[in-house]
Amino acid sequence: MMQKPTDQSNKFLRAIADELEVPEERYEQAEKSYKSFGEWTHRAESPVANFDPEVYIQGSFRLGTAIRPTNAADEYDIDLVCVLTDLAKHDLSQKRLKTMLQSEVQSYKVAKGIKKPVKESRRCWTLEYADGAQFHMDILPAIPDAESQRLILEKRGFDTSFAGTAIAITDIDHPSYQEITDNWPRSNPKGYYEWFKSRMAESFRNTRIKLAEAQSKRGISASVEDIPEYRVRTPLQQAVMILKRHRDDMFEHNPDIKPISIIITTLAAHAYAGESELSEALLGILSRMGDYISQVNGRFVVANPTDTTENFADRWEEYPERQVAFFKWLEQARSEFTNLAEMTKFRTMAESQTTHFTSDLRQRTLNRVEQLGVASLLGAATKAPAATDNNYSFGNAPREPKTPKDFA
Repeated sequence: MMQKPTDQSNKFLRAIADELEVPEERYEQAEKSYKSFGEWTHRAESPVANFDPEVYIQGSFRLGTAIRPTNAADEYDIDLVCVLTDLAKHDLSQKRLKTMLQSEVQSYKVAKGIKKPVKESRRCWTLEYADGAQFHMDILPAIPDAESQRLILEKRGFDTSFAGTAIAITDIDHPSYQEITDNWPRSNPKGYYEWFKSRMAESFRNTRIKLAEAQSKRGISASVEDIPEYRVRTPLQQAVMILKRHRDDMFEHNPDIKPISIIITTLAAHAYAGESELSEALLGILSRMGDYISQVNGRFVVANPTDTTENFADRWEEYPERQVAFFKWLEQARSEFTNLAEMTKFRTMAESQTTHFTSDLRQRTLNRVEQLGVASLLGAATKAPAATDNNYSFGNAPREPKTPKDFA
């Protein structure tokens, strides 16, 4: 049976999570940027407006697991999806779709006075903002793929619960990139978000209630519904944030083999058992993560929970050093956080040489717990009023056509 962590270790871990928290203005920036581009695609002159574009955010900002960059020179990566909802795979090739979106991204860049050139990657177009903005925006072209996804999963006897939000995406390395064919790469960021949220549903609801109560105690009238979802941090979300930063620091000098975030996030969500305390959640997750890695014909598999045919660890066979790195990281994280859980003095935790967290992060965490006496019960989320004019929830509702103005 796992030993119960000390109260001090739980407070220290909560303080680490607070230190990793993305500033509120960055969430506002992400929200403003994706809405701005969504409105741009609906303007009267847009060559894609007739295809009813839907723009939404995906990735760590959507999941609530984004963390501050390790240094001031790093950028925040804001991932957008642009789905042309009135197109289908038989209408065009991946290449044609990506080219269509390129013209929109390019015209948006000019209209916004963005100086840096638009960059192309395998799947996305990237807008790099001015150096002071400290973020770039990756825009993924896509079209709906719900029916095709459902048929594929049904044929193999897999769960189709999340198929309704599946999309087909572009990839310049795909063998059918230039052909009009039914064979497209697939993704489902909306479905993944819903799955991830389902793994912490009770904790999410309880944390939101506590936030509303905390605001009321400060004399600010707030219902649970007034609390924007992006301000809620459950023990699962905080655990993922801490594990990602631990991974970054451990592989600082060898980033090419570090475990990818989607694997850490997926395994952590599977392993989360609803613990209400961060320290218990983190230790429980680490103890159970490996249980959700299977082996099929000698290959390691971390299945996409929304599309079981996709293996997030598919590169481990081609790059076995990544597999070795993952299990080394998992073993190291288990050892370090188990050791931390037994400590009773904040300064000992901060000065411990057995952790891969940078000395700067440990010192800032120590300053936080010493200045506050304890880490905040609900983290950074209690710092600002709950009821604001902007509800940055990153919801699934498509952007309605409107005259674009005040672009980010």
